[in-house]
Amino acid sequence: MLTTRERMEIHRESPQCASCHRFMDPIGLALDNFDVTGKWRSLENGMPLDTRGDFYDGTPVQTPAELSSALLKRPLPLVRTFTENLMAYALGRRVEYYDQPAVREIVWQAEADEYSISSLVLGVVKSDAFRMKRAPLAAAEDQAGTGTEPSRDTQ
Repeated sequence: MLTTRERMEIHRESPQCASCHRFMDPIGLALDNFDVTGKWRSLENGMPLDTRGDFYDGTPVQTPAELSSALLKRPLPLVRTFTENLMAYALGRRVEYYDQPAVREIVWQAEADEYSISSLVLGVVKSDAFRMKRAPLAAAEDQAGTGTEPSRDTQ
């Protein structure tokens, strides 16, 4: 039974994987004391957890508090990534290159509110990408097969 750190070290041996994991692993390892249910733990498979890592800017991180401090030193990448994920969830699709101006605008507007969650959510909801999202065609296709007209909501 390997620990999370040991599994990640094996995975990072592949150069294709190492390029991303160099950035992700210190974040995950700093949070490794939380199990899948969010309960604090100090052992994994009977072994003491090793949560040490170096953030991408060289800052050592080992605890959730140290991770939080490292992330908040440069909030913009964190807020942009959060906004992209929020937008992807709201749109039901990946955020594409053509969505990036909207993401930047949402983050820029949210700065005045100290990047509050509500300002980010409102920014996504007010974005053209969200407001002009098309309804799935499946409902219209299902109704077309029954001989009934699709409702205006599904067109």
